[in-house]
Amino acid sequence: MSGHSHWAGIKQRKGVNDAKKAQVFTKYGKLIAIAARDGGGKPESNFQLRLVMDRARRENMPKDKIENAIKRGTGELKGQAEIQEIIYEAYGPGQVAMLIKTATDNKNRTFGEIRNILTKNGGKMVSEGSVGFLFKQIGEITIENKNNSEELELKIIEAGAEDTESTDGFLTVFTKMEDLQKVKENLEKENLEIENANLSYIPLQKITLDEKNKATYENLLELLDDQEDTQEIFDNL
Repeated sequence: MSGHSHWAGIKQRKGVNDAKKAQVFTKYGKLIAIAARDGGGKPESNFQLRLVMDRARRENMPKDKIENAIKRGTGELKGQAEIQEIIYEAYGPGQVAMLIKTATDNKNRTFGEIRNILTKNGGKMVSEGSVGFLFKQIGEITIENKNNSEELELKIIEAGAEDTESTDGFLTVFTKMEDLQKVKENLEKENLEIENANLSYIPLQKITLDEKNKATYENLLELLDDQEDTQEIFDNL
């Protein structure tokens, strides 16, 4: 069921340097601010904010930075530019369909930088709707699955999930977009450790790349990853 979802800049890495950690915290700060702006600054009543805060804490984002990001979103910090969430559509090397999710306080700068990275590395930005129809939005939850237990998969289905996929000791749980909160809470009642939960995009059809295009595409992902406003990249591989 799944395609590739690249947590650009906010994926767990071992031994990242301080500069990279600061970049990760900046990216999370923007997501927290957006969630707080859209649904209020109280995680008890704002599910999206709670999701992002959980992910930020897993990356050891300091408490004061999380609190400041919430205040920025709710307008308690004055003189801060508004952060917008923008999804750019693109084709990468080998005609890989891409959705590039960003959070920015300067959309002209972000647009120019993303377009420049794509153009110089075998990709191109396309107009809205050119790629989006190739994907479906869903809920996605990741939990540990060290024992590959069939009993665990049964619990997940009973919790309201639509499908699962097992990889590298983790189980990815797929839900309807509107069922994400319900399924996550049901899994937590079973004392299952949630590694990550978020809204995601999966491709309706997947493609494969030859080795040359694959190498070029992986380089493109790294460059987009280092762009400060890029949050997440979805593709149809």
